[in-house]
Amino acid sequence: MNIEKLRTLCLLQPGAMEEIQWGSELCFSIGGKPFCTAANNPEGGASFKVREDEFRQLSTHREGIIAAPYMERFHWVYVLDYSWLTATEWAHYIQQSYELVKAELQLD
Repeated sequence: MNIEKLRTLCLLQPGAMEEIQWGSELCFSIGGKPFCTAANNPEGGASFKVREDEFRQLSTHREGIIAAPYMERFHWVYVLDYSWLTATEWAHYIQQSYELVKAELQLD
C-alpha cells in the first residue's frame, strides 16, 4: 500500500471528496464528514473509523495500530505505516469506515 493506492481506494467510494486539511493531511470525506485521513508522505500513516467492537482489539492488540489522537472517542484508529495492513485489510477498513460515516449522515 502507498498513498496513491490509498487515494484510489478512498475515491472509489460513491460521493467521496478529497481535500487538504490541517496543513498537509489528505482528508477523504462523504457529506462533509471525514472517513479517512492520511499523511501526505511516502512513509504513510492513515486514520479511519472502525466498528466499536473492533476498536479496542485493533488499537491495543495489533502492532502498528493505535487509537487515533483526538478521535479515540469516535472509534478511529491510526495505522502508523501502510505496511501494517495488507491490501485486503486496507480495502475492507476503508470501505467499512466510509459506510459507518455514511450511515451517521443517513445518506442513501
